[in-house]
Amino acid sequence: MTNGAAGDQATTGAPSPGSKPPAGVSPAARRVAGARRNPSVVGVTPEPVPLWLRTMAGWIWRLLLIIVAVALVFWATSQVRLLFIALFVAFVFTSVLRPVVKLFERVMWRWLAVMLTLLLAIAVVGGLVTYVVASVAGQWADLAEQFNAGLQQILDFLNGSPFHLNLQLSDLNTWVDRGREWLTQHSGDIASTAFSQAGSVAEVFTGLALAIFCTIFFLARGTEMWTWFLNQMPSGSREPLMAAGGAGWYTFSGYARGTVIIALTDGILAGIWLTILRVPLAAPLAVLVFIGAFIPLIGAPLAMVVAMIVALATHGVWSAVLVGIGIAMIGQLEGHVLQPLVMGRQVSLHPVVVACSVTAGTLIGGLLGAIIAVPLVAVTWSVYSRLHTPDPPMDEGDRAEAAHDVEPQPDTEPAD
Repeated sequence: MTNGAAGDQATTGAPSPGSKPPAGVSPAARRVAGARRNPSVVGVTPEPVPLWLRTMAGWIWRLLLIIVAVALVFWATSQVRLLFIALFVAFVFTSVLRPVVKLFERVMWRWLAVMLTLLLAIAVVGGLVTYVVASVAGQWADLAEQFNAGLQQILDFLNGSPFHLNLQLSDLNTWVDRGREWLTQHSGDIASTAFSQAGSVAEVFTGLALAIFCTIFFLARGTEMWTWFLNQMPSGSREPLMAAGGAGWYTFSGYARGTVIIALTDGILAGIWLTILRVPLAAPLAVLVFIGAFIPLIGAPLAMVVAMIVALATHGVWSAVLVGIGIAMIGQLEGHVLQPLVMGRQVSLHPVVVACSVTAGTLIGGLLGAIIAVPLVAVTWSVYSRLHTPDPPMDEGDRAEAAHDVEPQPDTEPAD
């Protein structure tokens, strides 16, 4: 046994547990050997940090890394904001126009179908803008007179009970004249500010041109470009990337097309309702509702509030009330019929998530952030759901059994 222990010690270079260190060993080596046999004797205690605190610390530093990564993504995006916006708009154009291209592709070459689709889209948008401008120009004189009469009705209402404000239309004209004088005095500052914003206008046209350019190639060679990108990746990651890309594009295209369909429906219904109520500029206000519908939750209602103001100024309080009723009816139709019917499973986000996404996007990126927040969150959740394999869900029986196991059970044994 002695020779075996000595052999083990010679082989490993350390004394075996339970054996005494040989004579001539230094005091430091004796303390190490004693710590191995009985740590509490020599003052070596176990880890003092509780297990729950170590677990929480592990989760916290991982979450901090994720937050830093997300912040870096936002910072990088802000540095190339024009490129990001152009690509986002190009993806929207591609998802909306792709079904039309496929329809034309049945009877003509693909490139010809792409060009014809783009020309048709430009003609529709241009005709819509022209119609709105012509409608406003044609009804502007009548609207000005009706607006003055409506203002007089509003002032009469404010001057009566219970407000008694004693306001006159001449007071409003005085305020308007003062505003004109202020504009005349500060015209130089306003002009310099306008010139400083010329770069922003140039950026808008540059981004739009880049978006149209990318849309042409996405419509014509989108599949080939995606295949080329996958071929540049390692073979082991191609299948997950293909699955994630397919899920993300399915959700994004469904959201974009669904939003266009819902916005068009809201605009048509608003135009019909405003025409029935004989509200001036019904067509331009309907176009405003169509544009506002691209901002989730708040866009279309805000546009209809503008219509309420016009109705209040031109036809009185009851006309504005009827416009408000129309707002509520269109909102109910959109939330309970159009959203589930048009988008379905493609954008399966809870309304609370949509509201929080819009709020966060507005705080981060203003109006643009409010527009792109929901599709980004929807795409992220779709990709995560596609790549993530969840555990089996818990049903009512499992929850009841878990609660039964947690609750203390009464003593059912008979007493002695």
